[in-house]
Amino acid sequence: MIRTDDIEAVRRLPVFATMASDSFDTLVTASFMQRFPRETVLLEEGQPADTLCVIVEGRVEMSSTHAGRRTTVAVFEPVTAFILAAVVRDQVNLMSARTLETSRVLIIPATVIQDLIGADAAFASAMIDELARGFRTMVKTVKDQKLRPANERIANYLLRLRAEHGDADRFHLTLDKATLASLLGMTRENLSRSLSTIRDHGAVVRGKEVAITDLDALHALAQPNVLIDDPRS
Repeated sequence: MIRTDDIEAVRRLPVFATMASDSFDTLVTASFMQRFPRETVLLEEGQPADTLCVIVEGRVEMSSTHAGRRTTVAVFEPVTAFILAAVVRDQVNLMSARTLETSRVLIIPATVIQDLIGADAAFASAMIDELARGFRTMVKTVKDQKLRPANERIANYLLRLRAEHGDADRFHLTLDKATLASLLGMTRENLSRSLSTIRDHGAVVRGKEVAITDLDALHALAQPNVLIDDPRS
């Protein structure tokens, strides 16, 4: 059973907001909502993308493995659709997905998405825009990891997290340290060293609690770049 407020939240997503009412009704009718406990694998890398997932509650980690190594590619929070590209191209998943906490996810059959792209021009246009946005986000992630040393990466991450918390100078990390290190492209040991070093540059992290003690110093270390850090660019 899909709740009315969940349907409205999904409808507000840019990728679904402009589609025709009958198209959206078709999508909702074919979909179902499911609650998953923490550490549930929703999608497996290399498997066919037979569903599009929309996270309505909770958090989902996207990851990939190779030759015994594993990395976190992204972490999604509500309300977000994921595995769009694989669904559109009818190809296998390039990443696995698992819940980081108890989550509610809307499951939409891939065939429904593919049919509606051909039938609804507004939806097709919105899908192109969403795929373009996702591509630009991935480019920024690659630039962040390849162009910045670890200290700058964590400094910019803390500045972005501060902005998400309404520019508060005290807030909490939303990820455990192992997941955060993987997301930022560093080892757990490198993350610990960077968090220790950053104490001298305006931020103190104890457990999951973050205190910004000198915002100017943190900015000086981070050297924010609009072409990497601004979500609107």
